[in-house]
Amino acid sequence: MTQALYRKWRPQKWEDVSDQGHVTQTLRNAVIAGRIGHAYLFSGPRGTGKTSVARLLAKAANCLAETPAERPCNQCDHCLAVNKGSFLDMIEIDAASNNGVDDVRDLRDKINFSPNQGRYKVYIIDEVHMLSTQAFNALLKTLEEPPPHAIFVLATTEIHKIPATVLSRCQRHEFKRASVEAITRQLKEIAGNEKIPVDDEALTLIARQATGSFRDAISLLDQMASTGEKITLKNTHTILGTAASQNVLELVDAIHNSQAAAGLNQLHAALDAGTDPRVLARQIVEYLRALLLIKLGNPDQTNLPKESHKQAGRHAAAFSNQQVLHMIREFNAAAMDTRGGWQPALNLELALAGLMVSPEEKQPQILIQGSHKPQEEVRSSVQARKTLDVQPGNEPGSGQQGKGKPDVTPSKGKDDDFSRLTKEWKNISLAVRSNRSLNALLNSCRLVDLRKEVLTLGFASEILKDKANTPDQIETVQKTIKDLLGLDVQVKCVVTSARQETPADIKQDGMVAEAIKIGGKITDVHD
Repeated sequence: MTQALYRKWRPQKWEDVSDQGHVTQTLRNAVIAGRIGHAYLFSGPRGTGKTSVARLLAKAANCLAETPAERPCNQCDHCLAVNKGSFLDMIEIDAASNNGVDDVRDLRDKINFSPNQGRYKVYIIDEVHMLSTQAFNALLKTLEEPPPHAIFVLATTEIHKIPATVLSRCQRHEFKRASVEAITRQLKEIAGNEKIPVDDEALTLIARQATGSFRDAISLLDQMASTGEKITLKNTHTILGTAASQNVLELVDAIHNSQAAAGLNQLHAALDAGTDPRVLARQIVEYLRALLLIKLGNPDQTNLPKESHKQAGRHAAAFSNQQVLHMIREFNAAAMDTRGGWQPALNLELALAGLMVSPEEKQPQILIQGSHKPQEEVRSSVQARKTLDVQPGNEPGSGQQGKGKPDVTPSKGKDDDFSRLTKEWKNISLAVRSNRSLNALLNSCRLVDLRKEVLTLGFASEILKDKANTPDQIETVQKTIKDLLGLDVQVKCVVTSARQETPADIKQDGMVAEAIKIGGKITDVHD
C-alpha cells in the first residue's frame, strides 16, 4: 500500500519544520544545553506540526550522537527506530479514544518502569483537550512530579479547554497557522522530489485551500496527483470544487453595476461547475478581504492569484470602505450559516439580494420624532388643527392617556445618533443573525424614537413585542448597538400597529395622518 505523502514527508530534522522556528529553536537550545523539560504543551491549528515536533523532541532526547548540537542525527539506532515507528520508549496516545480516568491510571502505573531502549520515555498525548475532568485530575500529580526518565508532550487544537492546573505544569509553545508562501514552498519541494507535474498557480490555490495547514495541503496535493495528469489551475478548480477566479471577479462587477441578474448568473455558473456554496462564499469573502487590505494600504497581504491583482486594484478603487465592509458582512454570514441544506444556494442569493437593496428600501423612514425632514416642516405640522400625543407608551391599547401637547421636534444632539441607528439597523440585525428569533424581530420592527438615551422600537402586535421584550433579548440588542456604533442606549419595546381611524377632515397623506398610522392618538382639538 502506498504511503500517504503527508506521512512520507513528515519532518525528520529541526530544519525540516517550516514556519515554526520560534518553537524549534527553543527546543533545540534546550537539547543542546541538556535542559529538556518534563512536560510540554503544544497548541495551535491542525496540521501545523505539533505531533511532528513532539516526535523530533523524543528523537533528540534519545539520540546517541555524542555532540548535542547534532541531535537528532537520523543515523543512530534510536533515531532510525523512531523514524520507523518501532521505538518502544516513544508512546503516542490518542486522547480522543483514550480519554477516561482508567486510561490515565493505566499510564500512571506503567510510567515508573525504566525505559526499554533509550534514556527517556516520551509520552505524546494528542488532542489532550478530549480527556475527561477525572482523567485530567488523575494526570495532575504525574505531570507535576514525573519520574526522571519521563517526558510528557501534550498536543491540542483547543487550548481554552485545558484546565489551568494542567497549563501551569507545562512549558507552553504556540504553533502558528502556516502562511500561503510557506505551504507553497513545501508543496513545490515535494512535487519536485515526487516528480509530480504541477503548475505554480495550482500550488498556490492548493495552499490557499489548506487554510494554514501543511497536512491538509499535502493531502490535497496527493489527491490531485492521483489523477495521473498534470496538475493545472483549471483541473484543480474542478477536482477541489472551487470557483474559478473569473466567476468571483464578474460577481463583484455585477454588484458594482447593481446588476442582480448578472450576479446571480455568476453564482450559479460557479455552483453548476461543482463548487460547494460555502466554499464559494469563503472565496468571495477572501477576495473582498483582499479589496479591504488594498484600501487599507496592505496589498502585499492579499495572497491573490496573479491574474486577479489588476482587477482587485480597480475594484478597490471603485468601492468605498463602507461598501466593502458591507459586502464582507453579507457573504461572511452566508459562509458561516450552516442551515438551508434544502436549498444550498439560498444564503448566497440572499447575500447578493441584500447588497442590491437601495438605501431607501432598507429602513422605513419614521416621520414625527427623529424625522429627517427639515425642522420647518415638522414645526408646521404642530400648528395643525389636531394635536397628537405620540409619546412612547401612549399607544392605543397601552392603558395610558396622553396629557398635553407632544414635543415632536427632534431632541437636539440626537438627530445624528438616530440617523446612524436607522442607517445601520440592517447591520445590527445581521450581527445577531445567530439568534434567529431576535434577527427576525429586528427586521420586522420600526425605529420610533431616540429620546434621553432610550431607543423605542415599535412592533406590529403585542405578541411580537413580548417576544422582543425579554431581558436576554434587550441586553443583546443594547450590547450589539454599543459594539457596532458605540452608543449606550436603553431599549424600550412598544406596539405601534394599533391605529385610530383618520378623521375625514384630516389630510390623508399629511403628517397628522402618518402619525396616526404609526400609533399616534388624537387627544385634543383646537379650533
